Amino acid sequence: MHSWILWLIVAAVLGTAELMTATLDLLLLAVAALAAAAVGGIGLGIGFQVVAFAVTAAAMVTLVRPVARRHLTGHPTLRTGVAALVGREAVVLKDCGRDDGRVRIGGEEWSARSYDPHLQIPAGTRVDVFAIEGATALVHPQEEPWPN
Repeated sequence: MHSWILWLIVAAVLGTAELMTATLDLLLLAVAALAAAAVGGIGLGIGFQVVAFAVTAAAMVTLVRPVARRHLTGHPTLRTGVAALVGREAVVLKDCGRDDGRVRIGGEEWSARSYDPHLQIPAGTRVDVFAIEGATALVHPQEEPWPN
């Protein structure tokens, strides 16, 4: 039996095992086995085939695997509900102090209080939402731009 046929069998076994485990690692090794089968198919000896397998496997694991993992698992989490309000800009409708106040976040009116209990924020001020506690937004005035 030709050695390239054995490499194809190894690639098929690794590919089937990948379908059962879904780890991506076995698929990369299957590709390396296909590279070794290609080298064997053009008539080069078993030493070249093993080198082709090793080099391709190393390249796949070091170069392809990190990129593929990042694309498979690196999606940003979608913030919904009140968590989506944290970090947004708001406008103070009623002065915000330690105890009470009102802000408009997007198109909604929220009860609010100052994140810093010693700070009184006047109406009309643009603020950032730092946190949501229950139905109350904790806000802080936006930073003043640096003078030019």
